[in-house]
Amino acid sequence: MGTPAFAVPSLRAVAAAGDDIELVLVVTGKDKPRKNRRSDPEPTPVKKVARELEVPVYEVEDVREERFAATVARYHPDVIVVAAFRILPPEVYGLARLGAFNLHASLLPRYRGAAPVNWAIINGERETGVTTFFLQKRVDTGNVILRETTPIGSEETAGELALRLSEIGAGAVVKTLELIRDGKAEVMSQDERLVTRAPKLTPENTRIDWVQPVDAICDFIRGLAPRPSAWALFQHRKVKIFRALPSSFHLPEAEEQAAVPGRVAVEQDRLYVMGLDGWVEVQELQMEGKKAMDAQDFCRGFRCDHECPAFS
Repeated sequence: MGTPAFAVPSLRAVAAAGDDIELVLVVTGKDKPRKNRRSDPEPTPVKKVARELEVPVYEVEDVREERFAATVARYHPDVIVVAAFRILPPEVYGLARLGAFNLHASLLPRYRGAAPVNWAIINGERETGVTTFFLQKRVDTGNVILRETTPIGSEETAGELALRLSEIGAGAVVKTLELIRDGKAEVMSQDERLVTRAPKLTPENTRIDWVQPVDAICDFIRGLAPRPSAWALFQHRKVKIFRALPSSFHLPEAEEQAAVPGRVAVEQDRLYVMGLDGWVEVQELQMEGKKAMDAQDFCRGFRCDHECPAFS
């Protein structure tokens, strides 16, 4: 059971796992417009691959509808594998004879919630990974079966890390299936004292706070890239920022002392924004109503309607 691209490597891995692991059904979301509301409905990434693999597909809108549980029951599953899907009710995950498990993109119990990859980077973590765990009523709280760790690159974006974790996760899914098949799954309960949260990303919690250390600002930006992206206001227009790095840039001493977080400086077609303890060099951004551009293009068309332009 899965919907987005993150689940695709796991689907392919299960399909190729061997003759004694049989993939009997793929469950995914309904076809929807993927580009904009006016575009034609498109299958989910998981559905596209399931068709390629010639595996039966069931599309579900409401996981609590009786027909969904009845359909799953007809397949008499030994195991249900969940990767980037909905919160399943017990009536569904309880149908698996040997249990239902989820692939989560963090080292549980850290980063329980909807956006674990993003928040790990935002919070400056240097290591993360994936966890498989048996489902139970409370979300992301089940007994852990397997963890796989990986370092986070110093400039790695959430999109890049999610792609790597999807591949690492595919291997973890197959290992977990093999452990369950062989009766060797030794589970561990999660330590509630170590819980951290990874809440849903919203317009409110993705806005850049420039009154932060430079490293924290850069982690925030790459932790939200490429989607939904960190954003700020510039001259009353929303600007998405996709790439930024700490910089050793300085203004002349008098200007430097007077500068405040959010202050913009342009020098030799390079764009700098002041943080709490220094400057951030913005490298890629997108003005509201425009296409994404590199900082050089932004600087060439740079205009300000007041003396000291600033992001806010």
